[in-house]
Amino acid sequence: MDSAQIFFYVLIALIVIYIVRKVLLYRSVKHYTPADVAAKLKKDRNVILLDVRTPQERKQDYIKGSFHIPLYDITADQKELLKFKDKEIICYCRTGNRSLIAASKLRKLGFNSANLKGGIIFWNRAGLK
Repeated sequence: MDSAQIFFYVLIALIVIYIVRKVLLYRSVKHYTPADVAAKLKKDRNVILLDVRTPQERKQDYIKGSFHIPLYDITADQKELLKFKDKEIICYCRTGNRSLIAASKLRKLGFNSANLKGGIIFWNRAGLK
């Protein structure tokens, strides 16, 4: 076996590991559609929205009534999140990828968290404000 073949097999193994990790992460978190979240927000006071995008992204657009803690500050700002310990925290970002990571981190910290499918893009596409 030459070095090119070894490189190829290592690359394939890394891709498979990445996909398996992503699938396991996705399965470990609850996911809500924008319509589900809008309905939950109307009837359930124990739900909050958490925007995990950057401050620059939030300046451009955000979901009214949401709180903001960027993904890179989630573990550092867990004291700020303690006031929401008894609530379900639904995380959102632009497309749903960073919020999936945030929801997973929050679960590991003991919070009841979920992910908004498709992020603010799907929220806006659904005509929700």
